[in-house]
Parts: sequence; structure tokens; C-alpha cells
Amino acid sequence: MRKIIFASTNENKFKEILLHLRNFDLEIEFLRFKTNEIQSENLEDIALEKSKVAFERIGQPLIVEDTGLFIDSLNGFPGPYSSYVLQTIGNKGLLDLLSNKSNRLACFRSVIAYNDGKNNLTFSGEARGNISDHISEVGWGYDPIFIPEGSSITYGQQGITNKISKSHRTHALNHFAEWCCRYYSK
Repeated sequence: MRKIIFASTNENKFKEILLHLRNFDLEIEFLRFKTNEIQSENLEDIALEKSKVAFERIGQPLIVEDTGLFIDSLNGFPGPYSSYVLQTIGNKGLLDLLSNKSNRLACFRSVIAYNDGKNNLTFSGEARGNISDHISEVGWGYDPIFIPEGSSITYGQQGITNKISKSHRTHALNHFAEWCCRYYSK
């Protein structure tokens, strides 16, 4: 079994990653890791840089993840600034920005960056959906306001198992796990 570290400060992400990757021959270990994030319009650039810094410090195969919520009527905002926006104005502030908007289409994007000292690669996934007009009482991050396509309830209301079955993070993890299983089976 291949051991890979997930370097992050977000234990909620780790829980989702751990639950999903147990379906593959990969052992994932959480390592609390904080670094200054570069400012970029591109999630891939952010994730790649985080993985480089993390590998320099840790020196073991690892993944990092960067996520953005891109809202159509806000020209893709908050996008790569999603974490900062959540910390500053929160879900309520985001809903306030959408209060007079009829178009509530959005896309959640996830980028997993893998680094083992030789390979520094990204794997992306996305989920389209809508932003709710209210905040559900369950879930973390933007899960209380994001309703994925084909559903009438938010990620938060779906619970972790149902969310994992179709989330943006899962799509990125699938690409990573497929590559990893092929690469390391050589």
C-alpha cells in the first residue's frame, strides 16, 4: 500500500479524502501544515506552489488541495479567494452579494497537487450547481449554500457520504488515484 501525506490545516477536507481514497490502494495520513498562499487567479498555480513548499519541508510524497467556488453572476468571485471570503464575510455575506441576482449558477472546483520530489502534478475536478437563497444549518465551508446539479438540497444537507459520491473534490481525487495506481504499479 502506497503511503501519501495530505498536508493541510483543514481536517474536514482530510475526512472526505480519507473516506474516498480508502477505495484505492492508498494510505493517506494527515499532517497539519500551514503555508502562505501565493496570490493567483489560477487554482493550479496555487496548489502547485503549496505542494512545492510542503515537499521542501516534509520530504515525503504528499498531496495538497485548493478549492474555489466560482459564481457565474459574480464573474467567478470568490474563485481562488474562496477561503479568504469565507473567513471575512462568510456565507451570509456571499448571500448578501447575491440578494438581487436571479442567476445563482456556480461551479465548485478542486485541484489536488501531488509532489514526490520527481513529479509535481495537478488533478482537477468540478461540480456545477446553484447557490441556495438561505444557509442550511449543517456542513462546513460553502457546503451549507451550494446545491449540486441534480439535487434540491445543499452539500451540507446531503451528509458526507452522499456529498463524496459526487463532489468536486471526489472528481479530482479520482483522477489522482487513477494516475497514482498506474504510476506506482510500474
